[in-house]
This record gives sequence, structure tokens and C-alpha cells, in this order.
Amino acid sequence: MERERLGSRLGFILLSAGCAIGCGNVWKFPWMCGQYGGGGFVLIYIICLVLLGLPVMTMEFAAGRAAQASILTMYRKLEKPEQKWHIHGTIGFIGNICIMAFYTVVTGWIMYYFVNFVAGGNKELGFASMLGNPVLNVKYLAITVCLGYLILCFGLQKGLERVTKYIMSALVVLMIVLAVHSITLPGAKEGLSFYLIPDFSKIDGSVAVGAMNQAFFTLSVGMGSMAIFGSYIGKERALMGESVNVILLDTFVAITAGLIMFPACFTYGLEVGAGPSLLFDTMAEVFNNMPGGRWWGSLFFLFMVFSAFSTVLAVFETILSSVREKTGWSRPKGCLACAAVVFSLALTTALGFNKWSGFVPFAQGTSWLDLWDFIVSTNILPLGSLTFAIFCCYKFGWGWENFIAEANAGKGLKVRGWMRPFFGIVTPAAIIVIYIYGIINFKWK
Repeated sequence: MERERLGSRLGFILLSAGCAIGCGNVWKFPWMCGQYGGGGFVLIYIICLVLLGLPVMTMEFAAGRAAQASILTMYRKLEKPEQKWHIHGTIGFIGNICIMAFYTVVTGWIMYYFVNFVAGGNKELGFASMLGNPVLNVKYLAITVCLGYLILCFGLQKGLERVTKYIMSALVVLMIVLAVHSITLPGAKEGLSFYLIPDFSKIDGSVAVGAMNQAFFTLSVGMGSMAIFGSYIGKERALMGESVNVILLDTFVAITAGLIMFPACFTYGLEVGAGPSLLFDTMAEVFNNMPGGRWWGSLFFLFMVFSAFSTVLAVFETILSSVREKTGWSRPKGCLACAAVVFSLALTTALGFNKWSGFVPFAQGTSWLDLWDFIVSTNILPLGSLTFAIFCCYKFGWGWENFIAEANAGKGLKVRGWMRPFFGIVTPAAIIVIYIYGIINFKWK
């Protein structure tokens, strides 16, 4: 099977950024920021992006481009005989499916809110009532899965790349319009102070754990999503510079999402630490109290649909590519099979707040969504990122020389020799320490 190629460098950057940009930026990042004290969390999050996210993304791009394969077969092409690195390939593939087991449902929630704001039903919206409606949850889950794989049926360039370019362009425009409107609200000063000025008294180990997990979650590194896009490009550009471009665009979206939400929350006296419902109940109330709120809310949730769907498409492509490499199936046949598997697993989340609400995996009030998120965000992403760091930096893996030869091929920002201790020691050590702290302090009961 001849390997497909992206049509342009811009397509690669936007597609990689589209995978990174999603609910992690505009749903999870703001509510975590609210719960972890605002500016202090933002500061630690940015540090984690630079110290941990940038090296791992560069290594994942390099491994994918060198192997010209998905994570499911990538390690077998790069590892030495008798080595077992390919086990992580299987785990990473499973991780992509697990994240779609809840991400597709959250995307469906966002679509539902957008539809209701456009139709004028925004006054009747309620997050709890939506969660309690099994038919509604399954309906919008089905729409998300079917639409995503329908687009992928048209191919890499004509389907995924073309649609992502339009989505990302519209996303940036919508964000700027919404942010400008939000920072002109009467309570903007207080909201911006909470969001942008760190309160160092609120920074502790739990903030570091949350920031690291969020950095890996938002960048989608550690489970092969970036490796597959690395495999779709040539060697014209060095990969560290491309990683910087993707991270800058991803961070812009996350920071701008906060600029939209927090000034509005402070203006209307709403709780910024509301947790997962911040995007839904809190922001819906903001727009319902705002002059012209129906239309501002429609624009906001349209932006949310674009951001969430860009990640859905990118991860779907990662799953699809892996399956096609193993089976030789056509795109349509692969799309049908993958859609069936993702939809079936995502039913656990869609029904986990209603029909199957009796399942409590951890502390009281947790659900299937929390289980899937724990598997992916708390375990597969950080441990997968650790695996990439060790694999690329040491001789018993792919090795530093092979890594920098691939990463530095082409024009642009290069990985330098003095960075080796940073990539091979500092990054893995930081991941291990923060991961262990997070597991020890996780609320199991």
C-alpha cells in the first residue's frame, strides 16, 4: 500500500496543531486553571510545555518520519532485533481508542449546545439534564463518529487536510473576535488578574501533576498521534522548529480560551472553579445574561465545535492508519470498522451518566469518563512520553545519533548536542517524579 502524503507544510502544521488543539485547550484547560488557582497553574503549565512537551513532540515526529509508519508498526522498524519496544506501540494504539471513548461524547455535548444556541433554545439548557438524557447523548455521539469517518473516507489530502485547513482558519478568527469582546466587559480586570498573575501560595505538587498531565493531553504526545503525522511529511524541514510552531499555536488557543472565559465569569459573578461544567453551565449562563448573548454564545460554541472536531479527525486518522497498515484495507472499509469500534466503546461514556451511572470506578461521583481519562491522561500519555524519551536518547533504544540525524534533516531549528542531558535526563526524570506523586495522591476512594 503506497503511503499517502500531506500536500503542504502548512497542512502538516495545521493538522498537527489540530490534533493538539481541542477540548484539552478550550474545555479542560480553563476548568483546571479555575480549580488550581489561576495564574500559578498557567505558569507551571507553560513550563511543562517547554521542558516536557517540546522534547517529546520532537522525538515523536522524528520516530514517525524515520519509520514512515504508525505507532503500531513504527517500533518494529526502528528497534534492534529481539527488542520489545513495539509493546508500547500497541499500548499507544489502545490509548488513541481510549481517548476517543470519551472525547467523542464531549464533542457531541458541544455540538448540542451549539445547535441549541443557534435555534434559540439556550435558556433551557442544563448540563445535568443533558447528561441524564441517554437518547440525546447517543444521538450526538453517533453524529460525531459518523461525520468524522465520513470525512476521512475522502482521503488524506482531499478529506482530512482540506477540512482541517478550513476548521483551523475559522477557529483562529472566532477566537480573536470572542477574546476582544470578553476583555472589554466590565469585570475583565479582575478576571485577567486571576488568570494571568500567579499566586505562588497556591502552587503545590497537585498543580504540577495537573499541569504535566494537561500538557501531554493537550499536545496529544505519548501515544503516537504525532508520529503518524511525522510519517506523512518529507525531510525538507527540521522537526524541532515544526514542534515549536505546533506548540505555539496550541498555547495561543489555550491562553485565548481563558481570555474568553475568565473575564466573562468575573463580570457576571460566576464560579470559576466549577470544574468540567465550566464550559457548559457557567458559560451558558454568561451568554444568557449578556446583551446579544444568543449570538455570542452561538459563535463561542461554534468555535468549540471546530476545536474539538479538529482533534477528533486527527486521532481518528491515527487509529485508521494503524488499522490499514495491519490489514491492507481500503479507506472506506477501514473507516467503517474503526467507527464501529469507537462508537461501541464510547457508549460507556454516553450512558455512564444515566443508564450506567451505577458504575463508580474511583471516588463517589466518578464515572466511565473518569476511568477513560485516568487510563489516558494519568497513565498512557506520561508513560508513553517517558518511553519516547528513553527510546530516542539511549543506545539500547533507537539512540541519540539516529534521533538527531532524523530530527535535524532539513531547514529550521535544530536539536543541539548540548541538549542531550536535557532530553535524556531532565525530561524523563521530571516525568517520573511528577507521575509517581500523582499516583500516590490520586483520589482512589
